This record gives sequence, C-alpha cells and structure tokens, in this order.
Amino acid sequence: ANTAESETDSTAVEEVVDLAYEGESHLANIRQLTNGGDNAEAYFSFDNSMAVFQSNYDGWEVECDQIFYFNIAEDDLINNRPKMLSTGMGRTTCSYFLPGDSTIIYSSTHMGGEACPPEPGREEGYVWPIYEDFDIFVADLEGNILDTLTNSPGYDAEPTVSPNGDKIVFTSTRSGDLELWTMNLDGSDQKQVTSGLGYDGGAFFSPDGSKLVFRASRPQTEEEIAEYK
Repeated sequence: ANTAESETDSTAVEEVVDLAYEGESHLANIRQLTNGGDNAEAYFSFDNSMAVFQSNYDGWEVECDQIFYFNIAEDDLINNRPKMLSTGMGRTTCSYFLPGDSTIIYSSTHMGGEACPPEPGREEGYVWPIYEDFDIFVADLEGNILDTLTNSPGYDAEPTVSPNGDKIVFTSTRSGDLELWTMNLDGSDQKQVTSGLGYDGGAFFSPDGSKLVFRASRPQTEEEIAEYK
C-alpha cells in the first residue's frame, strides 16, 4: 500500500511504500536494497556496516553471478552500481567477510575458464549447478585475489566464517558426495564433518562457533537415491 505525507506548507511530498505482505505481523521497517537481476547470498561484515553478495544484474554489466559489496547505511544500489570484488571471469557465489572486514572469501569457477559456465535447463524448476570448477578464494576490498584456499578437483563452495573468526565451513564433493568440511582461515586443516548420502550445504556456525546448522537432503528409497545420484 502507498501513503503520502505532506509538510504543512505542501512544498514537499514524501512517498512511503509498505513492503510487507498483507497479514505480515513480524516484519517492520523493511528497506529494499536492490532492484534488478538476481541478488542473493548477502551477508553482513563483522561490524555490521557492510554486506557482500552475488548478483547477475545485467545493468551492472555482468553476464552471470559476480561478487559485490556495499555500505548498508550509505550506498544506494538501486541507482548506483556497487563495487565489484570478483574478477568478472567465470561464475561466483557465496561470499563472506573475514575478521577485520578488509577481506572476503568467495567461490568462483574462473580457474576453469574465463567465460560464464552454461546453466542447466529449468524444466524441473530452479536448479543449482554443481560446477566442478568452483574453488574458494580470498580477496581484498579492491578485488585483488590474495589467496586460494581450495584447489582439489570438484565442487568447493558455500563457505561461511565462524563468529569466533577461526574456522570456515564449506561444501565439497572431494569425497564423492556433497559433504560439509571445515578449515582454518588460511585453508589448512581441512576436515570432513558430514557423511550421509545426500546434499549437505548452506552451513552456518552457531554464535559461539561450537555447532553448525545446514541444509540437507537424505534420499532413502532406491528411486530417491538413483534420482539424487
């Protein structure tokens, strides 16, 4: 619903747009940040002043998902292109700030080729492609790649950082299935932490860094297992 408020002298009119769905009672003060393309996986910096995310908005002159960041209070993404931190090559996903808020991690396929990889068909709805070329990189806020944290064959993506600032959790196919792994911030001490058949991903640490919450599928029947594989 749209409402208008005017100053008493009627010299200015401010339009306020209510973005909540009808009947929504739990959300208030909603502010739309982007308008165009697919914008997703947006995560706060440690000091909560910035966010980093992926976008394929063609108005920002990208052909597939690339990584951007912005100042939440000050930047206007609807009218201005934010700073791009990925290389512009390949396809990227799942960026996250590292402690100190001067560097990020993100996943990219650019080591496997500069072009955007082909997307799967949408015959069965939305499908997330498990590109074998995804690896995890560290970049500064100018977009310079500082480190490569994974380089094993297969999908390495979906990293997030512990609030303690000591560990990264990510999804990998290196053991033959989509499993969760953890590693130190420099990529050392990589350990597998799930083993059930099915997808394990989208993981986050608990506030104290001692637990993980994540998405999972667990095919049970022969038909479900065959379809998953």
